[in-house]
Amino acid sequence: MKSLIRKCAIGGMVLALSTAASATTFVNVLTGGTSGVYYPLGVTLSQIYGEKIPDSKVQVQATKASAENLNLLQAGRGEIGFSLGDSVSDAWKGNAEAGFAKPLDKLRAIASVYPNYIQIVALSDANIKSLADLKGKRISVGAPRSGTELNARAILKAAGLSYSDFAKVEYLPFGESVELMKNRQIDVTLQSAGLGVAALRDLSAAVKVNFVPVPADVVAKVGDAAYQPAAVPANTYEGQTADVPTVAINNLLVTHDKVSDAVAYEMTKGIFENLERLGNSHSAARQIKLEGAAKDLPIPLHPGAEKYYREKGVLK
Repeated sequence: MKSLIRKCAIGGMVLALSTAASATTFVNVLTGGTSGVYYPLGVTLSQIYGEKIPDSKVQVQATKASAENLNLLQAGRGEIGFSLGDSVSDAWKGNAEAGFAKPLDKLRAIASVYPNYIQIVALSDANIKSLADLKGKRISVGAPRSGTELNARAILKAAGLSYSDFAKVEYLPFGESVELMKNRQIDVTLQSAGLGVAALRDLSAAVKVNFVPVPADVVAKVGDAAYQPAAVPANTYEGQTADVPTVAINNLLVTHDKVSDAVAYEMTKGIFENLERLGNSHSAARQIKLEGAAKDLPIPLHPGAEKYYREKGVLK
């Protein structure tokens, strides 16, 4: 009888060890709207992780982007997500106005990736050539409390404008904003995204538009180091024949402290060993550089990511 009990105990231990060894690693990649940049990059990342992370089950979740992604990560309802750097900073501090009722202290950085450009696009016949011309117009500023909408608030405030200055304000994702533009239900859309975002390519191919510049002095008035003067290069979109001054804000890939060091290491490695593949999924990813990935982060780096960067000599 004792021998039988011992055999059963040993068998149970073997089964438990076998189950643990083959435990599934769940990776939920949090992105943004399907017409933005986060989504196609997230799809490609999910494919890479599915191939490279052992015993993994990976999925992609379309979301309202930055703020929602950060709140989901804090709640453990995702393993990696995209967010604008200023949103990450607001989340870490607990900026209620930005949608974070308390500090999101579980967030950890994986990498600083590529910059978002604030791209303000108006119908050509709406006579909007400058930020001052926006007054009295109909505008879409992005999904409520998304990174885009928070960027819109900051830039408009720096330009001396508020939402009350507009004839109409819509809070819609990129694709829906473009449809309203095509139907002439709004005059202008502000989109914070990587260069060549699909929604604006679609818009510029469908109707005549012009890009509204954001001068460097307005960028300076934002008073946030995350906002840097930049330009949308000529010919990024159809009919856009000159560089357009604007502002750039870095995007981050973020995780949380309950993700294991091993998984965070593989997620980081998956990014930088597949840059060409990511660049093929969207041109914005061609700006991702290993050298800058761990610089000027507003939150702590995940130890798994840190291990990868030390191996590569990026961190000493």
